Amino acid sequence: MFARGETVIQMMERLAPKHYAEPEDKIGLQVGSARKEVSKVLVALDVTPEVVAEAAALGAELIIAHHAVIYRPLAHLQTDTPSGALAAELLKRDIAVYVAHTNLDSADGGMNDWMADALGLEGRQVLREAHTDKLYKLAVFVPQEHQAAVRDAMFAAGAGWIGNYSHCSFNVEGTGTFMPREGSDPYIGRQGKLETAAEVRIETIVPQSVHKAVIAAMLKAHPYEEAAYDLYPMELKGRSFGLGRVGKLPADESLDEFAERVKRAFDVPFVRVVGEGSKRIRKVAVLGGSGSRFIRNAMFAGADVLVTGDIDYHTAQDAAAAGLALVDPGHNAEKIMKAKAAEWLQLRLAEQGYATQALASQVNTEPFRLR
Repeated sequence: MFARGETVIQMMERLAPKHYAEPEDKIGLQVGSARKEVSKVLVALDVTPEVVAEAAALGAELIIAHHAVIYRPLAHLQTDTPSGALAAELLKRDIAVYVAHTNLDSADGGMNDWMADALGLEGRQVLREAHTDKLYKLAVFVPQEHQAAVRDAMFAAGAGWIGNYSHCSFNVEGTGTFMPREGSDPYIGRQGKLETAAEVRIETIVPQSVHKAVIAAMLKAHPYEEAAYDLYPMELKGRSFGLGRVGKLPADESLDEFAERVKRAFDVPFVRVVGEGSKRIRKVAVLGGSGSRFIRNAMFAGADVLVTGDIDYHTAQDAAAAGLALVDPGHNAEKIMKAKAAEWLQLRLAEQGYATQALASQVNTEPFRLR
């Protein structure tokens, strides 16, 4: 059985919820339809004619990309222009395109965590906080013999986390009353008769980012035709998400040594470096994509170096004057997401019994070359 495109997209949005995206960012389904079965999903950094050809050759009906195929408002769709021809080819091939950009950057376990992992950073934190998950208290009343099944379903969907503790809940036994009316199909009792049942009130914590999935899982596991539950907003702050990460290397090393680490980590032929090669590096800030505007964030975090792409001349001068080293592996270093996101999706698809394959694009979309 193959997953529908919308099912694959829902899985992707579990990793990178849409509300994590920066304002005005162009994300979501941009081309085609998600209301069809998908045998193969191609994960790509960019959508280029070569990537579209690769998807067609593989038989992929859906491309999940990091960079938008439609970024600026279209004044026209002329097929004799590069953008128009690309859109026409996608439509001709019936290949849909879904984009996860800054929401994937900010996600826990997303782009910037993959980059931090590749660099070996420990004890990391968010470089610039952009979103804090709201917390809810979910209380549901369950027959005693079904409490474990309902709890487990909610925990599996993401409920019950307090800090580094999982499976957190509070359970109180009591007696529930109800009278099934005409048209009902009661799990316990019969129509027109007041019934009582030994029940358990289960309370647990639910982050906003997964509350719909948790409620759906709870209702599916609950035996009652009409489950009784409450969802309360809480004043407590949940986990913080945002762009970039800051962490420490296992041991300090010179800036030149660290630059070699960056080249290996992101499989790039060269990096641009700002700072003396002998400078000792221990605390590292990393941000995928174009990070010139995060210089102050890196300095405020006490980083010795910022790893990011697209550093301009004057930003490099400002960082050097402030004593912050820079290592620029280029924007294309984000290609690390292809294999990582494909692997994440393949695991989710397999868990749910789908035969759909998630594949990492092998096309190199780096526009620059050295001479």
